[in-house]
Amino acid sequence: MSTLPEQIERFSDYMRAERGASVETRRAYTSDLSQFVAFLEDRGLAEIAVPNITAQHLRGFVADRFDENQPSSIARKISALRSFFRFLHKKGVIATNPATSLSSPKVRVPLKNYLNVDEVFALLDGTRPEGVLGQRDMAMWELGYGCGLRVSEIAGLNLKHIDLAEAWLRTIGKGDKERVVPVGKKAIAALERYLAVRGELVTPDTPADALFLNFRGGRLTTRSIRRLFKEHLIRAGLDTSITPHGLRHSFATHLLDSGADLRGIQELLGHSSLSTTQRYTHVSIDRMADAYDAAHPRANKPSGSD
Repeated sequence: MSTLPEQIERFSDYMRAERGASVETRRAYTSDLSQFVAFLEDRGLAEIAVPNITAQHLRGFVADRFDENQPSSIARKISALRSFFRFLHKKGVIATNPATSLSSPKVRVPLKNYLNVDEVFALLDGTRPEGVLGQRDMAMWELGYGCGLRVSEIAGLNLKHIDLAEAWLRTIGKGDKERVVPVGKKAIAALERYLAVRGELVTPDTPADALFLNFRGGRLTTRSIRRLFKEHLIRAGLDTSITPHGLRHSFATHLLDSGADLRGIQELLGHSSLSTTQRYTHVSIDRMADAYDAAHPRANKPSGSD
């Protein structure tokens, strides 16, 4: 009996040869299924026979993804599992399909998850908490906005990843992809203030090289970063529905508004596909249309005129 990774490879070949799936689709599905393999391995099920995989295993994997993924990403992972196990059933590898009971989350039209320039200034230059924890938080928000980092990337930063003298940092994004991004003066200054007092948080159990620490000396988690960000939004009097990912969204949107090249932004964000980066353009286009309607002398031409 072939192993699960071998069956995934067969499935990828099937998608290419018989379904004509694009390289991007095959890559995305293979990545999702590889995450499922890792999920099983983490639970001591690395050697599980493919026919012994149950709907409970699949639901556990999907539930495990909810903290780190948007509903649209969850829906794609479920689609990958459904297609894969349908393939296995069709080929006679499994007698029953455990993925038939999986239901996709509703993908709602997203609420606003970005800050305009004035709101960013209110967040970063308004209320500044004192002490080491306050300096830590401001360094995180400056990096999130100044470098377009994901929450997981902020949490995963190590001291060795940052070169203050050269003003750049190295981060590990999705799929363990590494990228180097420039760090602006404001973020550098915030980091220097935090690093000057970071030692107050260090304990004998502090993880070696971890940049952002909690009050116990451990590495700050993504969940804690989201909670802290909401608290800071409250202090700044801003919309508390905005998430830390909104800083990344704001970073891209404001670069686009300033005329930055979309492919350059793609590299800074670490997107493998330009279409992913293009999701940020609707904000700029909508704002451009509003400005045109409000200011252009021909935008609201009286009815019947020519």
